[in-house]
Amino acid sequence: MTYPDTYYSRTAVEHATYPPLTQNLETDVCIIGGGLAGLSCALELLNKGKSVTILEANRVAWGASGRNGGFVSSGFAGGQAIVEKRLGIDKARDVFALSLEGVNMVRDNIADLKLEEVNPSPGMLSVIRYNDPDGMKQHCDYMAKQYDYPLDYLSQDDLQEKFKTTRYYQGNFDKGAFHFQPLNYCLGLAREITNKGGLIFENSEAIEMKLDGPTKEIHTANGHIKTKDVVLCGGGYSGGVFDRLRRALLPIATYVVVTEKLGTRVHDLVKTSAAILDDRQASDYYRIIDEDRLLWGGRITTRTSQPKRLAQLLKQDITNVYPELADVKIDMAWTGLMAYARHKMPYIGELKSGVWSCTAFGGHGMNTAPIGGRLVAEGIAQTSDRHKLFKAFDLEWNGGIFGPLAAQSVYWGMRISDRWREATSR
Repeated sequence: MTYPDTYYSRTAVEHATYPPLTQNLETDVCIIGGGLAGLSCALELLNKGKSVTILEANRVAWGASGRNGGFVSSGFAGGQAIVEKRLGIDKARDVFALSLEGVNMVRDNIADLKLEEVNPSPGMLSVIRYNDPDGMKQHCDYMAKQYDYPLDYLSQDDLQEKFKTTRYYQGNFDKGAFHFQPLNYCLGLAREITNKGGLIFENSEAIEMKLDGPTKEIHTANGHIKTKDVVLCGGGYSGGVFDRLRRALLPIATYVVVTEKLGTRVHDLVKTSAAILDDRQASDYYRIIDEDRLLWGGRITTRTSQPKRLAQLLKQDITNVYPELADVKIDMAWTGLMAYARHKMPYIGELKSGVWSCTAFGGHGMNTAPIGGRLVAEGIAQTSDRHKLFKAFDLEWNGGIFGPLAAQSVYWGMRISDRWREATSR
């Protein structure tokens, strides 16, 4: 199976392809899913002296790990309010610190593995499309006071120096965040994993798993693995073999386009090299790539198929913020499935003896998947039990056939709320 046609696959570095599993193997740990979570976990385990085998149904980082916006920032999809409500402020600080550790894991790997092809660029601007200076100041103050994480407050005048648009009112700048080419990062991790003796098998879907007892068995179409520990890292594309875990995931689609080269006019409109996102339920998120293109993502639905008018829909979102780009042409358009839990926090930990989960990152996986992989690796190697911080966010049923409809209804309601709030600010 080939990669979907995206900006990332078109700019992918030269990389190895990995064979399908056609033999019987024994390994210390078998990881199901070769995305960022599985790759991060594998590298951590190898560094702890474990033998590791990754089974990937398609290609390395074929799913959301290789199709996302490329934002690497602190926090989790659910936000700190959810963590504080379930854990209290002290443990919430510990969880937030883990999210920062995930950011630094990626930054350190880029430097240590010399992954120059990922093109990291610093900074992230978060903006709001309604007038609430006091609320934004309070958020910045709260993060500094409670989490020792400074965010630079940006007034409407500050934003007008960075953007030629009337849509933004206030915002904050996160200098600890960055953006990069996520597929190349994953390909670099895969290369390092095989250099360290880890095994990766692509086009090797797990079709049966026997997970009771001290020795686990995983079957693919043409091979068989025996292992002590299994790590389930599938996301929005998880197959039926994930069973109970799959029934606790909601696959949510998001959409991305890349414009034609825009020349100097893009810099007249967007006067920052930082990544940008707004705070709406289905936020716009975008950044300048290749010096003068916009990579623009947004919208979420529970539909798993790509809309026929995808490019046109996101072009409307672009011109809603920047009317001057009404004539822009879209060069590439694609979609990807994210995995959400109902509580919007990740599933990180041991489901039962020797069976681990590391998934449900909810569109915030570029830091969460790496730290999740590290925590699971520490748990398997028995070097820490930090994964137990996420025990409060255990599996929750996704609602079955009614789950996507309920999620879509909630999204529609929040979108109406977003529009009302924006309209009353004008």
